[in-house]
Order: sequence, then structure tokens, then C-alpha cells
Amino acid sequence: MNEQMLHWDDLRVVQAIAEAGSLSGAGRRLGTSHATVFRRLNTIETRLGVALFERSRTGYAPTPAGEDLAATAARVAAEVHGAERRVAGRDLRLSGIIRVTTTDTLLMGLLSPIFADFQHAHPEIILEVAVSNQLFNLSQRDADVAVRPSQAPPEHLVGRRVGSIAQAVYARADTITDGWIGPDRHLGYTALDTWMAENGANERCRYRVDTMLGMLAAARDGLGRAVLPCYLADAEPALERNGEPIPELATDLWLLTHPDLRRVARIRAFMAFLVEALSASGRL
Repeated sequence: MNEQMLHWDDLRVVQAIAEAGSLSGAGRRLGTSHATVFRRLNTIETRLGVALFERSRTGYAPTPAGEDLAATAARVAAEVHGAERRVAGRDLRLSGIIRVTTTDTLLMGLLSPIFADFQHAHPEIILEVAVSNQLFNLSQRDADVAVRPSQAPPEHLVGRRVGSIAQAVYARADTITDGWIGPDRHLGYTALDTWMAENGANERCRYRVDTMLGMLAAARDGLGRAVLPCYLADAEPALERNGEPIPELATDLWLLTHPDLRRVARIRAFMAFLVEALSASGRL
């Protein structure tokens, strides 16, 4: 095998197929089509003169040569991402791009006006916000900063706890049903599932939805009672809080970044701004 015939894009293709186990999955990872991945794999194998994958009805399994290249790709990717972070860490300008990941609930209920204030204060910094309930891989630069509820943030990230998210039961004052609104299984909210089961709410749950914003809308529209974050539901005029916050559902809110990025001027400025703004909001 002539390694001089390999390019970084070739390694990325092999790694994507090996990790996804299919051409369609690799295409999604690479942002390209199934057909393009197929053509590129054929070109790489022809150029190298070796089969990199065994094709079957269940997918693509790497041959020993394919495993070798996929492992090489992973090492190269780690080096490239590490170099990116180290170079970015020397950037002292209050300009450039900050990619932030957070949840839809936090963005809509708490963070959007803070982000707006930050951008008004620092117009040369571009904010890119990725909304997801999954913690993006900050090591691979999927995001630079994460604002996440967590009881145990990843040990390889640095940051600080910026508050505690209280949760309580809410409903419309004129709700005529004694039913409950619950999280759909795809929301993956195990703590709330457990609390509802232990407090007899599951038996009366008549409506489930896979987002907290969907649960808020259902409660606002009179479909029943729902456990919601106080920072979100207290701001909804149609809802009333039923009782005190539930201690076992309180969750810490963390502001996190990768250690290599914590000295970047724009990251430091952004995180300091968020800490001050969240503290001043009085909503955590």
C-alpha cells in the first residue's frame, strides 16, 4: 500500500464508512450523497489496489486494511482538532465566531435575550447557536461553548456551575381535566419519568410530547398538569404554579468549554458575560 497515494479526504471517507457501517450513514456524516461516497470508495480502493470493506446485506464491514486506515484517520483527526484548538487558543481578538450548543428550552426561555445583549456589546463576534438535547463533542470542535443542564458534566471539559434549574408542577387555572402531560420516551427525561411513576401521575397521563416546549404549550392550552422548568413556565401568563419546586428534579446548569479554548479572548468574554447575566437574571 502506497501511503503517498492517500489524502486526508480519503481517510475521512474510510473513517466515516467504518464508523457508520453503511454508505448512507457515511454520507450523512460527510454531508454528501450515498452515490458520492460509493464512487469515492471505489476510487480509493482502485488506487490502492486493495479492498477496504466487505459488502453484505447488513452493511459495510472493514477488512484488516480498512481497519488500519480507519484507525489512522482517527489519529489524524485527533491531531488536526488538537492543532485547531491550540491555534485558536492564541487568538486574543474580540472578534470571530463562537459556536454555542444548548437546549431549545434554555434558548427560548432564558438565553436568547442574553445572546442578543452580548452581540450588541461585541458586534464583531458572530454567534452560531446549535440547538440539541445532546451534548456536542467539544473536543472535535462541534461547538466551542456548551450551556447545559447536568448533574455530572464531562470531566474533560472546563467551566463552572452557573445556577440550579428549579422545576415545579404547572397548569392553567381553568383546566378542567385532572390529567397529566408527560415526556415522550424520545425526550429521554428519566428523572421526570421516575418522579411521575412514583407520584401516580403516569396513570393519569393523557398526553405525551418529546420536547419541553411542547409540554409547556400543552399545559398552556389546558391539556393537563405538567412539570416544567420554573424559569420557563413562570413567564407564561396563562400558567399557575401548583406547589413548591420539586427538590429531586432540581438540575445544575453548567457553562462548559474545552481546556484549549478557555484562554481565547472571545470565549473568555462570552463566558464571563453569561455568568454575570444569568446571575443578574434572578431566574436560577
